[in-house]
Amino acid sequence: MDNNARQTNAGSGGKLPQRDSFGSKLGIIAAAAGSAIGLGNIWKFPYITGIFGGGAFLVVYLVFILLIGVGVMLAEFLIGRMAQRNAVGSFRELKPNSPWQYVGWMGVIAAFMILAYYGVVAGWTLSYIFKAIMNAFEGLDPDGIGTLFNNSISEGLTPILWQIGFMAIVAWVVIAGVKDGIEKYSKILMPLLLVIIVILDIRAITLPGASAGLEFLFKPDFSKLTGDGILSALGHAFFSLSLGMGTMITYGSYIGKKENLGVTALQVSIADTLIALLAGIAIFPAVFAFGIATNSGPGLVFVTLPNVFQQMPGGYIFAIMFFVLLAVAALTSAISILEVVVAYFTEDLNISRKKATIISTVGITAAGVLTSLAQGPLAHVKVFGLNFFDLFDWITANLLLPLGGLFICLFVGWILSPQKVKDELSNNGEISIPYFGAFMIIMKIIAPAGIAVVFLHGIGMF
Repeated sequence: MDNNARQTNAGSGGKLPQRDSFGSKLGIIAAAAGSAIGLGNIWKFPYITGIFGGGAFLVVYLVFILLIGVGVMLAEFLIGRMAQRNAVGSFRELKPNSPWQYVGWMGVIAAFMILAYYGVVAGWTLSYIFKAIMNAFEGLDPDGIGTLFNNSISEGLTPILWQIGFMAIVAWVVIAGVKDGIEKYSKILMPLLLVIIVILDIRAITLPGASAGLEFLFKPDFSKLTGDGILSALGHAFFSLSLGMGTMITYGSYIGKKENLGVTALQVSIADTLIALLAGIAIFPAVFAFGIATNSGPGLVFVTLPNVFQQMPGGYIFAIMFFVLLAVAALTSAISILEVVVAYFTEDLNISRKKATIISTVGITAAGVLTSLAQGPLAHVKVFGLNFFDLFDWITANLLLPLGGLFICLFVGWILSPQKVKDELSNNGEISIPYFGAFMIIMKIIAPAGIAVVFLHGIGMF
């Protein structure tokens, strides 16, 4: 089926609404990089790097990005552009009347559940912008800042209001469409994110004693690297690129047929990794300069860094900038996650974009309220021993995402015709793809093996 036919007919013969698409190469990179660059880069990457020993963890992480991350992203772009459909519709289009469409369903469900709790954490970043502006950290010691954080996320109504505010912003962008919403605002938000993080880097590396932090990040000490560290590097390399949940399939479907998918996947992966490194440069020199433990864990951003900003010359301004940075990163990722659900509603259920966005946002936010209340009033409510926040996180991180990524690799490596894969990557022979053989080996063997290890480790079997 040619591209024009796909624009008007589904695999089942049903009529599709006119599809929007990205309008420029810059828009593609900005949107896809914005999807990949999120709290995982600026919050999770620095703290797990600190836990697992710094430079050695970084080296292993970069190897896994190159071996697995870029290939899986390219596979998702390929599926989406080849089918010109949402995550569910893509598998239905490429392999009609088969169970493969359930891989797309896994992506939509994962996107729904992830955004439910991601929106809650993003709401915390908005509240911390306000706290930083009000200088709420002044005069507090680390224990006092920790108490402030715990109280702010467990108050019940207040974090829910911040969550609702964040989700309203996300919905507002998505309602505007792919070109006039997602692409337009990604072109604004991504440069803003880069400018802020570079300013923070300059401040961090000019602090007395900052060189120790740079050495920690960039000088590998493999004696500190453990098996858990290697597995964490593998898992984070996969998840930091927003893989396995249908976002890159959905965005891939909006990429024009003349774009070089291989180059695009590489550029997005480089941008994502660069921001993670810049986040590390912004954080570790400051942490070392003020004698803070590098293995602070998840509290690094919301507890440890406010303490650092308190002691830093000009810390008031840099605290505000840092939490604006966090909020922007959260926003660009959340936009792409919501688009996965909205694209399914508009194309498979034939609902208008505005109505689909409102329905999706209300449903996701309602589920998110449960995860927010799990930090306070509903903390005692457990399912399989986990509160709602941890349950949503566990299901998506340990089941839906790795299984989704695994099946995506198997689908491209073993189910699709190699010639069709080659034609799509080469734009029907118009561009050279010398990496094709290596890509197919990655899809058939290397990536499935690596993701299977992450999955087995996540469910406690490895």
